[in-house]
Amino acid sequence: MRSKTTTITAIAALAVATTMFPSGSDAVAMAQAATEHLAAPAEAEAPELVPGTVDYVSEPVVQPLVETPQTPTLTEAGSLAELVRMVDTAAPMSAEMRCLAGAVYFEARGEELAGQLAVAQVIVNRTEDGRFPRSYCGVVAQRGQFSFMRGSAMPRVPTASPAWTRAVAIAQIADKGLWEQQAGDAVFFHARYVRPAWSAGKTRLAQIDTHVFYR
Repeated sequence: MRSKTTTITAIAALAVATTMFPSGSDAVAMAQAATEHLAAPAEAEAPELVPGTVDYVSEPVVQPLVETPQTPTLTEAGSLAELVRMVDTAAPMSAEMRCLAGAVYFEARGEELAGQLAVAQVIVNRTEDGRFPRSYCGVVAQRGQFSFMRGSAMPRVPTASPAWTRAVAIAQIADKGLWEQQAGDAVFFHARYVRPAWSAGKTRLAQIDTHVFYR
């Protein structure tokens, strides 16, 4: 566009010079100047910047998340037996938990799991009742309460037996309140084949396997 304008201007100047000075040296000089101007190259125009074509990626660039298998929690157990299998019985035990598991083992190891849990719950309930000691070991060792005790000592337990493993699991379930048991808030129990005199003044709550439970 600029080159075209310059050419027209030079031609016009030549025409004016010829008209005004048809025979003088000035006309020749002006004509030469116009010719030189026409011969001068026009300044190069700056190139227009055109953005290149943008390619869009159709595939996702975010790495997919790795799916982690979900491990069922203890509260998702479908039955007491399943919950017992899920409990970690290999972890180190405190003296208190050993007393609770020992009472379950010696009092109810041959019973169904619900009966074992009910026995464990009685001991837990007693620690929350002001008439009894505040610890599991204190409740189990209380004089005249559990016939398997030898004074204040508990007999040796065969810890490699499946019965002990179940007792440990039941003790943990009762201690943490992980399963609703059938004895409620019972704090007394006895074998169903005996009828101690004290039972007459208690409220019977349930009979589970070989034990009867009272409040």
